[in-house]
Amino acid sequence: MSALIRQLETELTRELGRIVVGAEAAIRALLIALLARGHVLVQGVPGLGKTLLAKSLAHALGGDFKRIQGTPDLMPSDIIGVHVFDERERSFVFRAGPLFADVVLVDEINRAGPKTQSALLEAMEERQVSVDRSVFALPADFMVLATQNPREFEGTYPLPESQLDRFMLRIDVEYPERAAESAVLERYGGGALPALNLDAVARLDHTLIDAARAELAGIHVAPALHDYVLDLARASREHGRLLLGLSTRGALALVRAARIASALRGGEFVTPDDVKEVAVQVMAHRLVLSPETLLEGARDVDVVRALLADTPVPR
Repeated sequence: MSALIRQLETELTRELGRIVVGAEAAIRALLIALLARGHVLVQGVPGLGKTLLAKSLAHALGGDFKRIQGTPDLMPSDIIGVHVFDERERSFVFRAGPLFADVVLVDEINRAGPKTQSALLEAMEERQVSVDRSVFALPADFMVLATQNPREFEGTYPLPESQLDRFMLRIDVEYPERAAESAVLERYGGGALPALNLDAVARLDHTLIDAARAELAGIHVAPALHDYVLDLARASREHGRLLLGLSTRGALALVRAARIASALRGGEFVTPDDVKEVAVQVMAHRLVLSPETLLEGARDVDVVRALLADTPVPR
């Protein structure tokens, strides 16, 4: 039923594994976002391979890849583009910025100012940008991969709720297991500089990606499963430890991600366990904790797990 989707997972895991070690869970999350045409926020402390993971995915997908380094002086026109006067044409022409690419890596997105962050809102939601009363379409497979360090606050600007809600998933990159870290040292510790060769990553067949997306239509989602997602959303909105719960966009993302999770396990219909598998990655970054909850040291992932434990599961 979902042979093509699982074949795509096998190929993506194999190719990214040539560069990134011990990131199977993150690669699966990237695959879910790829199939759903969603955007991904990769979060973790420095030095864990967040940027490398994003660059490896971009190379595997092929197409046009651009990288934007978040800095406080980065302006919206630096990423969108600007109209300039062309002497030969005797008119103003639009010079597209790095946002016009199939895969855009925004490294350290929380170092860019609020004005620049807001320039991504229209692009991420509508896959287009508006400049000087003109609208320019972005590529059909436009995807934003953004990285940030959640523990560094000096010189950073927290992402607003509207920005966070446009990321389908958040991947929390943790310290690797000892065996994986040992493999990293063995693979890249031989010379003065890491022997990194992204050309070792083969390009994925876009025909396979399109066919895998079409295969998702065969995964059934029962009305009771929709009710379960809505119950989770309502519980988050009424939770005493949250100021902001799951949005309708977030509920849609949860259903889409659960459908893909079902296909990846070879299922023909979505189960509550599929929802639970992806709930933390879809929901956690969308929730706004109350000040009291933050003072207690609770995390957004803890609240999501509590919501999953307290919400009745349909039979």
